[in-house]
Amino acid sequence: MAIKVGCFALVDGFSVLEHQLERLQGLGIKYADITDNTDGACLGAEFGFTAVASLDANPFELKRLFTKYGLTITSYCAHASLLDPEAPWRYGTSQIIKAIRAAAAMGVKHIITTEGHAHTDFGKGLSESEAIFTIRQKLFEPLKMAADYGVKVLLETHGEYTDSLKHLERILDVCDSPALGLNLDTGNLWLGGGDPVAYVKKFAAKIDHVHWKDWPKEMEAKRGKEFGAGMSIIALGTGVVDVKGAYKALVDAGYNGYSTLEIAGDEAVKQSYAYLKALGAE
Repeated sequence: MAIKVGCFALVDGFSVLEHQLERLQGLGIKYADITDNTDGACLGAEFGFTAVASLDANPFELKRLFTKYGLTITSYCAHASLLDPEAPWRYGTSQIIKAIRAAAAMGVKHIITTEGHAHTDFGKGLSESEAIFTIRQKLFEPLKMAADYGVKVLLETHGEYTDSLKHLERILDVCDSPALGLNLDTGNLWLGGGDPVAYVKKFAAKIDHVHWKDWPKEMEAKRGKEFGAGMSIIALGTGVVDVKGAYKALVDAGYNGYSTLEIAGDEAVKQSYAYLKALGAE
């Protein structure tokens, strides 16, 4: 079986989720994730200028919406703030738990989260051991629930700790859960100073989903200084990230699961999709 290629469900700005899914269908995409989401109601979704999905909505309605446009949901994004302290206005443990319940109800097997960027003095001041402890603490209940629901929480490479092979190995060890896996983001990992090929070789058995991004050469000045970015605006294979090497390493390791293009712009999406299909993807 081939690696399956989907797309970020955020193609056009200031548009509702249904518009995004219709656009993906028009691009020939068959797989997509639930991308932006929040608790409760969202004014922007009600008045037609944002694609935010509600964590409190009926998940079956969400699944029916994706099905309407011939799209299979591959993951539920729940990117959290695992370094900053818990607060009602901060996306964290409670939102990950809601995503787990919703995903399980829809038959979606993967919830993707990460530690994110610390925005508070508390988060920025954590030592290495304190940071790993707080990540472990905030994932403890979600991982127990994910195991009970038969789904997995995937840590994405999108921060100082998840971009580091040493730190990530420590997080996996201390969390010690069969419900914890990994989501490789090729662009994020490279930007954080990592090597996607080395990452695959080390963690192949834990990788359950992939996000594809490439970066232009001018991004090299930011490498190792910035951690994580939403989307790239260039097509895969035209930048400095060894996307082909990462793809080959995944295939060699036997990976044949889902992946997502995090690419902005119709032509860049089409070129990226064609690039991966030329490597053997679906």
